[in-house]
Amino acid sequence: MNSYKGKFTLENLLFNADLQEFTHQISDIYGLSNQGTISHKEAYTQIQVLFEALKRSKQELRIGENP
Repeated sequence: MNSYKGKFTLENLLFNADLQEFTHQISDIYGLSNQGTISHKEAYTQIQVLFEALKRSKQELRIGENP
């Protein structure tokens, strides 16, 4: 069972959803790479793009900033 730990705010909830989607997509990319459907280089590139999007989400939602 997944449980959210931390102060409940809308921003934290949205970032948590983004983080869960990120991990799901990473898992999919990993699987495709291991099956040989995509190259390791392509997997790495896709993961970089996803990570940059996650970083932007964190910045836009102001996660980790002191109020």
